[in-house]
Order: sequence, then C-alpha cells, then structure tokens
Amino acid sequence: MVGYNPGAQGAGPSPKEAALAGSAAGMVTRALISPFDVLKIRFQLQIEPVSSRCPGGKYWGVFQASRRIVSEEGFSAFWKGHIPAQLLSIGYGAVQFTSFEFLTKVVHETMPYDSQTSGVHFVCGGLAACSATVVCQPLDTLRTRFAAQGEPKVYSNLRQAVAMMCSTEGASTFYRGLSPTLLAVFPYAGLQFFFYNFFKRLLDPPPTAADSGGNLRSLLCGGGAGIISKTITYPLDLFKKRLQVGGFEEARVQFGQVRCYRGLVDCVIQIAKEEGARGLFKGLKPSLIKAALSTGFTFFWYELFLNAMCNLREEQRTSCLTKDLQDK
Repeated sequence: MVGYNPGAQGAGPSPKEAALAGSAAGMVTRALISPFDVLKIRFQLQIEPVSSRCPGGKYWGVFQASRRIVSEEGFSAFWKGHIPAQLLSIGYGAVQFTSFEFLTKVVHETMPYDSQTSGVHFVCGGLAACSATVVCQPLDTLRTRFAAQGEPKVYSNLRQAVAMMCSTEGASTFYRGLSPTLLAVFPYAGLQFFFYNFFKRLLDPPPTAADSGGNLRSLLCGGGAGIISKTITYPLDLFKKRLQVGGFEEARVQFGQVRCYRGLVDCVIQIAKEEGARGLFKGLKPSLIKAALSTGFTFFWYELFLNAMCNLREEQRTSCLTKDLQDK
C-alpha cells in the first residue's frame, strides 16, 4: 500500500525510490491513456452543445469524435502534445509520490495519527498533488495547447511553442488556470488517495512487506477511486482547460465558437449562462474512462516498481550481512 507504513518490515521507500517509481508509473500510464486525454480536452473546449440532438458542435460523442479526429488529422493526433505530456507525467509522478511518502512519514513521526488511515491519505495526497502542480503547471499548459490545436498546427514543436508563448503572451501564460487547478487538484488527488486506501482496506487487510504490489486489486481500487474523485471535481478541471487556451483563440476557430475569459469567476459565469449546467460536464464520459485507467494504472505501476526496488534493496542488504558474517 502507498504511504509510510510503520507496520511493514524495512525502512520503507527512500525519496529516490519513490521518485523513480512515481516517474516510471507516470510515463507508462501516460502512453496508455493519451487518446482519452485528447478526446476529453476537445470536448471541454467546445462551446457548442456536446449532443447529437443539438447539431452545431463539431464533436458530440466519443466514437464520433474519434472517427472525425482520425479522418481529419490522422491516428497520431491522439498523441498530440505527447512530449510535454510525458514530461508532465514523469515530473508530476516524481514530485507527487515523493511528497506523499514524505508527508505520511512526517504524520507518523510527529502527530498522534495512524499514517495509513484514509483521512491522512486524503490530506497528504492533496498537499502532495498541489506541490506537483505548482512545479509542473507550465508543462500542463503546453500539453493542453498541443492537444487543442488542429491542422494546420500553430506550434510545430515544443521549443517553438515555448518561444512563441513567451514572446507573444509573456512567461505568466504558462500559469494560466493555476487557481482552478489548485482548487481542483487538492480534493481530486486527496479523494484518489482516500478512496484507494479505503477500497484496498475493504478488499484486503493492510499489506506487509511480503505482499506484492502492483496486482489486479491495485488496478481495480485505483480505477474506482479515479471515477469517484473525477466526477466530484470535474467542473474545476473544465474551467482550468478553458483558461489555459486563453490567447490561443485563432487556433480554435476551426473547431467552432471561441470565448475569452477575464478570469476564473468570469469563466464560471459565462459557461453557466451560455451552456447551462450540462456545460460544466462536457467531456465527462471520456474523462471518466481516462480517470479510471489513469488512476488505476498509476497506482498499479507505482506499487509494482516500488515493490521491485524495495525487494532489490532488501536482497542487497541481506547479501551484505551474509557476506559480513561469513568474513567473521
């Protein structure tokens, strides 16, 4: 189970091990779920209704949108922005899980709480995600811009995108949408860790060092946690995406109507007035698929990689002790 576990044998993961396992988990997961992320972003940025009963919008269903993207932009369009997305996932996974392991250890050592309770995981998971968000927000903005653009492309590569955004919009543009991101990421990540911990305890007793991480139970628990947390916090993710493409309206014209927002409050008001309550949940279906796969695979791969590194460390330690005893 993720988080500092005083009941397990050994010293627990080191910061280096947590960072490596988090990075690897983020990298593998990102490659698998990228198409759903592109679909989600396209739906989130569409002003027109996302429904076949209300014609006018470019996309109105997951399969229809998939076919249209493939026919207009090619199959590789599902991995648009993959380089900044991979950098985002690797960096985010490293910072988030290192911070989470550190925070749960601090709770155990300095506070009268069990570091493996769901409540502690909610707070520590939320704080860890906020730390990772602040560090990785520029990469998230770049990923959104690449996934949002159609053909012809405004940005041909990552270096050109960074240079153009800095020269035309200023460095602060990389932190567009940070406020709703932080508002959303604390409860979202906190609920992910909360429900993951809850489901793992519900399905099985707390694991020991002998329990292998990265199994089917981890995948199922993570998937359930991802669906619940995403549904609860989804509108904030939509606000973030709308704000991140501010100043990028020219590249969005071919997709339909575009809007300019003066900030988070103005964004919420305009969406509520023009698009109604359903507008707050545009792209929810591909987002839930993505959330289930993303969260499930992230915890699955994190526990798998972390377990492998911890076992290797214990084997090396045992080998050294055995050699010392033989020498004596």
